[in-house]
Amino acid sequence: MSLNRSGSRSVVSAVAPLPVRDGIAPSRVHLPNGNWATVYDFLVQRFRFTAPSVIYERLVRGEIVNAEGVPITPQTPYAPHQWLWYYREVPDEPEVPFEIDILYRDAQLLVIDKPHFLASIPGGRYLKETALTRLRESLSLPDLSPIHRLDRETAGVMMFTVEPSCRGAYQSLFQSRDVAKVYEAVAPLNPALTFPLRRETRLDAKATHFTMQEVDGQPNSSTLVELIRPAGTHGLYRLTPHTGRKHQLRVHMSSLGIPICNDLFYPELQPSSMFDDFSRPLQLLARQVSFCDPYTGKTRTFTSSRVLAMAS
Repeated sequence: MSLNRSGSRSVVSAVAPLPVRDGIAPSRVHLPNGNWATVYDFLVQRFRFTAPSVIYERLVRGEIVNAEGVPITPQTPYAPHQWLWYYREVPDEPEVPFEIDILYRDAQLLVIDKPHFLASIPGGRYLKETALTRLRESLSLPDLSPIHRLDRETAGVMMFTVEPSCRGAYQSLFQSRDVAKVYEAVAPLNPALTFPLRRETRLDAKATHFTMQEVDGQPNSSTLVELIRPAGTHGLYRLTPHTGRKHQLRVHMSSLGIPICNDLFYPELQPSSMFDDFSRPLQLLARQVSFCDPYTGKTRTFTSSRVLAMAS
């Protein structure tokens, strides 16, 4: 059974009644206003892509509980304005055969060098094969929490908080753009372009799928693009984003006519059968992050030791 997190934000839930298990935190779903006779009836409609028999069996096994940790049964009457909790399951999850490198760890921060193809956090087809789940389990840190995210396809520096009370202070650095981020990418050369250049456009989601596009309007994204060195028909580029829009670097490079090598999303979305071809990693690397630590007042810089295959 694969239940997804509820998108509702109308009700503030209590602390999860289920602990982190095998590095995986419990998921939740909100019960809205409605005329369902039982919770089971609601779940069948809410998770229509999951077989009713699977939902029924999970209820019989007591695997879905209310905010007090009391198991829901197939006969439990429906009552709105409450949360249900459960452990999400992903059948046939692809194994990602790459390891995480630890760059730094103290009582507050954990900094890693994430490999390509490993999702940052659970979502979609990935639950166990994510950086967060692996680290929580391998380091016995159930409260570990990401400060920011990298696309599954992107490798490089990613930061987590070890102590939950510290997350807000570090996360606010990203929200206020006080973290200097530098990426590297391999992409074709274009003699019509003069570097360095700055790409400033308005990015918006496409209506048809999850990718982004440049549209008319006030710019909401900005990237400095520099050519580090040419390599035949391609070049190694330094990308410095001033904003942090979804897929910003990938869209900007594609729109310049120099799409990042092995990008399966831009300029055109490729078949999903190609997403797990581990021989063709996206040539995009989060090379470095730098910021003033909110607790020590000192500048901290973390740098990836990975090398893009096409730039070596």
